[in-house]
Amino acid sequence: MKVIYIYGSSGHGLVLADIAQACGYEEIVYIDGTDSDHSGLDAISSDQKIPVALGVASNHTRKALFTKLVAQGFEIATLIHPTAVISPSATLGQGTVVMPNVVVNAKARIGDGVILNSGAIVEHESSVGDFTHISPNVSIARKVIVEDLVHVGIGSCVIQNIHIGRESAIGAGSVVISNIDPNTVAFGVPCKMQKPKSL
Repeated sequence: MKVIYIYGSSGHGLVLADIAQACGYEEIVYIDGTDSDHSGLDAISSDQKIPVALGVASNHTRKALFTKLVAQGFEIATLIHPTAVISPSATLGQGTVVMPNVVVNAKARIGDGVILNSGAIVEHESSVGDFTHISPNVSIARKVIVEDLVHVGIGSCVIQNIHIGRESAIGAGSVVISNIDPNTVAFGVPCKMQKPKSL
């Protein structure tokens, strides 16, 4: 029987369970150190070689969990929904989740622990950094660089050759036509940097 652990039992974890089932996993076991209804990591052993999916939406929390699990010897699952279209020349990092109807085109690079949410498009030769969340229906044009720990809000568009700095947040529905500094909140049509992001 094909078994997977999902760390996190809230909304993102539930979505991952659906993707895991679509990928052929027959048994899904939730683990969650913050929820008394589910066992924590201490209840399972990395010796079982059952993969763990990162069912946590927060970029920073997902990064910390990934680091902890890898240090303890766990296999981190990469999940790709069967309706996603991934170019053979694209690369996907460990622990990344690709949701329904995503398109990742030629020579795109997707880092570790990334969420590519439903209907997102990452065009050719673009790069999405580690532990970034690309929300539903985001379109990223060619040769865009999105650094680590960025959140691009639902329905946003990023034109070609843009650089979005580390730990930035792009508001929903934005149209990004110029580079975005690191650690910045930016939104609007056209997208403008508004303020430093609170940590």
